[in-house]
Amino acid sequence: MDYLPFTRPTFDEETIQGVAEVLRSGWVASGPHVLALERALSEYLGGRPVRTFTSATGALEVALQICGIGPGDEVITPALSFAATPNVILRVGAKPVFVDVELATRNIDLDRAAAAITARTRAIMPVHFAGLPVDMDRLYELARTHGLRVIEDAAHAIGASWRGRRLGSFGDIVAFSFHPNKNMTTIEGGALSVNNEEETKSIEIHRFHGIAKDSDGEMDVVLPGGKYNLSDVAARVGLGQLRHLEAFNAGRRELVARYFEKLRTAPPLMLPARGDEGHGWHMFTPLLPLERLNLTRKAFIGEMDRRGIGVGVHYPALHLFSAYRGLGYREGQFPNAELIGRSTVTLPLFPAMGARDVDRVCDAAAEVICQGGK
Repeated sequence: MDYLPFTRPTFDEETIQGVAEVLRSGWVASGPHVLALERALSEYLGGRPVRTFTSATGALEVALQICGIGPGDEVITPALSFAATPNVILRVGAKPVFVDVELATRNIDLDRAAAAITARTRAIMPVHFAGLPVDMDRLYELARTHGLRVIEDAAHAIGASWRGRRLGSFGDIVAFSFHPNKNMTTIEGGALSVNNEEETKSIEIHRFHGIAKDSDGEMDVVLPGGKYNLSDVAARVGLGQLRHLEAFNAGRRELVARYFEKLRTAPPLMLPARGDEGHGWHMFTPLLPLERLNLTRKAFIGEMDRRGIGVGVHYPALHLFSAYRGLGYREGQFPNAELIGRSTVTLPLFPAMGARDVDRVCDAAAEVICQGGK
């Protein structure tokens, strides 16, 4: 049987031909297709200003910079995410203040976030894990109460919504990722959705060498900016992807519904929180019942691979990595993140899959778990 990876992007022929046209045009760096993608994303998000980047990581770092966050400041963020989330906080000189996550949703525990606020806290950077929105009402009420900025790490959540409103169409600053494993891709890329024009102009300066131009076109370097501008080649991919995003996400929801129906193992896996129709379902990440298995996660992944099925790990608990232990974090501080980190597996989920693919994964997982039971 064909190998089934845990994720794979889908490109239509029109997009492939469109990329070829961009290459033939000779204008492959930032140009008309970048502007078109930013306009299309803005329209998709209800008219808010949107600016694209070469990665969501760059977008998050610039978001912190335009908020004026730097040395001596603290940013509250979950102990379960990809390393990019705390890395950008460290790169601007601030301290990531980890808090535990909810076991079912994998999202930041807002009660613990509230308890972690100090006089040095400047922002909260939540992660909409696997496309499941954080409780936005509680999040923004907490931020308003304490005068904090909110930088949403929505890398998993393009197309997800909270109570009928798309993430990125409201709120403070929202960062999306267009990496190949995301719900839509520009191959590599990201974007920021912001809520005022002044910060939009600041983003443009920060993402391109700190260069500002006056009305006569005269150039000045006003700050030591980075280099994060998206290419037209990447933007053309993104335009093709955005046209299919709603269909992609609908397909993901159908596949996940079948996982919930068919995934039965003994002992049982702990399935992620189901959420509502607003869940973006970037990933499907059950937890292995390792305490009831004579089987390690590595062995489970290996057995699934032998059956032609790819399995990922998203993610190990952040505070146990060397870079963050150096900030004083230690094992045992965030038990939910640690439990998830050592037992999570990411099963295949992408739009080109069909019901038979889900059934194949479920059957293989049941077989492996049964053989490894105590």
